[in-house]
Amino acid sequence: MTDPFDPKAKVFAAFEQDCITLPIVSILPLRTLQATLKLSQKYRQILASINEVGLVEPPVVARDPKQRDTYLLVDGHVRLEALKDLGIKEVECLVATDDEAFTYNKRISRLSPVQEHRMIRKAIDRGVPEEKIAKALDLQPMSVRRKVRMLDGICDEAVAILKDKPCPMALFEILRKMKSLRQIEAAELLVNANNYTVAYASAILAGTPQSQLVDGAKPKRVMSVTPETMARMERELARLQESITSIQESYGKDHLQLTVIKGYISKLLGNPRIVRYLMQYRPEFLSEFQAIAEMASTMPAEPV
Repeated sequence: MTDPFDPKAKVFAAFEQDCITLPIVSILPLRTLQATLKLSQKYRQILASINEVGLVEPPVVARDPKQRDTYLLVDGHVRLEALKDLGIKEVECLVATDDEAFTYNKRISRLSPVQEHRMIRKAIDRGVPEEKIAKALDLQPMSVRRKVRMLDGICDEAVAILKDKPCPMALFEILRKMKSLRQIEAAELLVNANNYTVAYASAILAGTPQSQLVDGAKPKRVMSVTPETMARMERELARLQESITSIQESYGKDHLQLTVIKGYISKLLGNPRIVRYLMQYRPEFLSEFQAIAEMASTMPAEPV
């Protein structure tokens, strides 16, 4: 077997050196797209982008070893479907050296709203008209202008915290009502809770003291919330922030201890004599130990 770390080992390229232009009818998709795909906003944006600026990323194909003029589509199923709908007959493709149906899109970082804002700002600074950007993204010109102004009034530190997070545009409109230090605190709360909904941001705003608002003279107005309830929410939110900070300080140490404990208990349960003893004298301990040993991970589950 060849040692991959041997400097003399032969390295095989994952792709052929040159792209090739293929008739779309000669490309065989490896999976079927959902029937509802074409109703989605994302699909309409891909259509509009290809129609306005052309195909940015070529599909990836592999040569079919059984049929000379047929190619297997490894990546780019949605793009290929959009090309068909636009009546395009040929497409330039990147040719992989094997037909591994690896889904590249699972390993890429999705464009966050902050990154999209910066992309649009850069395009406008380079002289691209707003109307052209709107057509390429399948948006109304007014929406493009809102995206351009999205970070107006947001401090750089808060932007840095949320730069790669899936924050809706309305969330920044809520942050804009807070002073800079409070924006940073709110951004950290959003990240710690892994919750970027407008409802959660509104709750943070409701719990923000009047002195930390940009328009401190204007009383906050939240539907069905009395001033007494507002004051109580502010106190509760302050306590919550203190609790989160305390948990963060001890989380790494606690997780390491739990991992070691889980491994030790699993090793104990691998001894038949210990299991028999627990069954006879401490059955309640045995069930708890088994539950700990069978845990897939001591890390919290990913949000659905």
